[in-house]
This record gives sequence, C-alpha cells and structure tokens, in this order.
Amino acid sequence: MPFNVKKRGKLTYYYHGEHPVLSSLVTEELPDGDLKISFAGLTGGYSAKGVLGLDELVTMEPEQEIPLVFKSWELWLQEAGICDSLEDVDFIEVHAFGCQPKSPNPLVDPQGYAAELGRLRKAYAEAYRGFFRDYLPNNGVPARFTVHVVDVPDTAASYEFYATALYQRALQED
Repeated sequence: MPFNVKKRGKLTYYYHGEHPVLSSLVTEELPDGDLKISFAGLTGGYSAKGVLGLDELVTMEPEQEIPLVFKSWELWLQEAGICDSLEDVDFIEVHAFGCQPKSPNPLVDPQGYAAELGRLRKAYAEAYRGFFRDYLPNNGVPARFTVHVVDVPDTAASYEFYATALYQRALQED
C-alpha cells in the first residue's frame, strides 16, 4: 500500500490511512541535502507480519524478530522512494523496548520465568549484534539505549524498536 505523504517545511511525513496515529517514517531535510530519518516503533511480531505480509507470526524469538524489524524499515525506505537498501543509511540511534516473557507465569513458575527472561536477553544481544555484523558490515554501529518494560501492545513480540538514521547523499555518488 503506497504511503500518503505530507510535506511541512523541512519535514516529510510518510503514513498510511486518512487519520494515522503515527507516521511510519519522518524525514528531515538537512541544509546539505542529506535526510535525517526517524523510523516508527515496530516489532518483529504482529507489526512485521503486517508490514511484510508474512503468513507466519514470530513470537518471542529475537533471532527472527530483529531482522524482520529491519526488513520492514528497508521496505518503508523503498516505498518512500528514499533508497533501495538499509546499506544506504547510517543508523544513529536504535532504541529497543524489551517485553516481559509471555510464559511461564512468574507467579506459578518464578524460576522458569527468570530463565526465559535470561534467554530473551541473551538472544536479543546476539541477534542485535549479529544483524549489524552480518547484514550491514560496512556501516557503522549506532548508539543505542535499551529499556526493559512490562509489555507493549504486540502480544507476540519480545522487543519493539524505533530508530534514527542518516541518508548521506554524498555516499551514494561513489
């Protein structure tokens, strides 16, 4: 589904629907023509399933979810006509909000819950590190801030991400 686009001064909003809750992307045109890009919060669960049109729902698996978030953002960049690949942007910040395990119940199985929480944190760290190592080896690694929260609206997700990146036109001319 193509984006609706609203330009207001230096900012361009890319969104779906007539009355959106938020924009998928917001770009800020910098004086040199580069674009600072803000990516909307997204999960690798229901969010990525919807954006990418996947048949399968990924649940509480950071190794699968994290690449799906980035693939969704890449698709948005393509649909907005900004660039063809995440390799063309440099991430400045990636913020990740960790979700509590959906099971086991911490009141019924506190040790199992603690073990699942440990598994998620370890899997998240490897998946995040591995994404930049394996998919964007020529790009820099962004600063990031991870917050652990009780839950997000996506009941399948282990993490929700949002990010800021820079599309540097001079790098595209090489």
